[in-house]
Amino acid sequence: MKLVSAWLRIPFWQRVLAGFVLGALAGWAFGHSAEVWFAPLGTIYVTLIKMIAVPLVFFAVMNAIGSLHGQKSVAALGGRTFVWFAITAALAVGVGLLIGWLLQPGHGLSGLTIAPDYTVRVVPSPKDVLLDVIPTNPFKALSEGKILQVIVFAGLVGFALVKLGERVAGLRKLVGEASDTMVQVTRFVLEMTPLGTFGLIASLVGAYGFEKLLPLGTFVFALYLACAIHIVFVYGSLIALHGLNPLKFFRGAAPGMQVAFVASSSFAAMPAAIRSVTHNLGVDKDYAAFAVPLGASIKMDGCGAIYPALTSMFVAQYFGLHLEPGQYATILIASVLGSFGTAGVPGTAIVMVTLVLSAAGLPLEGIGYLVAIDRVLDMMRTMTNVTGQMAVPVIVAKESGLLDRDVYEAASSNLGVAAGEKAEVRSTKAGATREVG
Repeated sequence: MKLVSAWLRIPFWQRVLAGFVLGALAGWAFGHSAEVWFAPLGTIYVTLIKMIAVPLVFFAVMNAIGSLHGQKSVAALGGRTFVWFAITAALAVGVGLLIGWLLQPGHGLSGLTIAPDYTVRVVPSPKDVLLDVIPTNPFKALSEGKILQVIVFAGLVGFALVKLGERVAGLRKLVGEASDTMVQVTRFVLEMTPLGTFGLIASLVGAYGFEKLLPLGTFVFALYLACAIHIVFVYGSLIALHGLNPLKFFRGAAPGMQVAFVASSSFAAMPAAIRSVTHNLGVDKDYAAFAVPLGASIKMDGCGAIYPALTSMFVAQYFGLHLEPGQYATILIASVLGSFGTAGVPGTAIVMVTLVLSAAGLPLEGIGYLVAIDRVLDMMRTMTNVTGQMAVPVIVAKESGLLDRDVYEAASSNLGVAAGEKAEVRSTKAGATREVG
């Protein structure tokens, strides 16, 4: 027990970093056999995260909506959240186009081979996407992990709890207790992050090596640079413009960013992201329970904005095509609207690139050249996605008076149980003095 206690006293980000470094060394040392030996650790971790994501969102959204005194505040917060989603997505497209123009990742390349497992993705129509948001069977949506459908159903149940008032006081209390229970389960699972990081990184390094990355090294560098610029300068500047310290934001958001990078899944990182914005950054937990899961479905600055924009530049340069001003505008509009329109569609990045290249009249074959290194690209894309999914709730919470400044100023990068409980007490006390909205 002393060993476990000593381990848990180490800051969360340091434990994850240790898992990352040791995993990279193990992958390099074991080579391709690292996939066999270490991949199961990563698989178990990601499965555990996915196991808790749906019930966590389901009870959290029900509890958040059910505890509100009116529906108007939800609409106002939702509208403001959507506006910031769109603004930051447009800025992300601009960053992707700029880096593509400066670094020219498609110039000087020839003879690239299309990945054997690449197939052109069918982009769903707006009608299909809209209809897919409404669950025909809520229990099936829960079992299949369709987060948007879960949010819609949980929201309706939450509004029903508000409408019925004191007649369902016991049920509201039960939902709140279930939500608290899932938060505790989340704490347990997140303690597995360092071990999961070790397995995921070891298997990734062992599988890829350098031979797959060298031909497209400039593109990989361009994507990582564009995402880093967007995270540091765009999100950091917006946080600063709202009177908040960007360094404290990144410190508090670090656990969610780390999980996103190694797991390459917004849904897998969602529990860590929710705990980061509430316990480390002081966002009202009821608003966070709505905004972060919504962002995990439709807020894709890395996959849906930077990556399509940069890929468009890459494809045009590789095939020797000149982009007209109208095509740049098309890429911008298609990326921003498409990221909302492909909400909940599996393989969002590939779908988004297919949509944007089609809209801009560029060859879809260019996507096939990048599929072979997609896992390496997806790590940085997903970390960018999740950072935005945390930054926007912080911004909106600050604008709406739903941010506990004391918690934010004491931003911690630890998701340990003790640290989380202390922050939760502060957040609960602060939340008791104000009404959501």
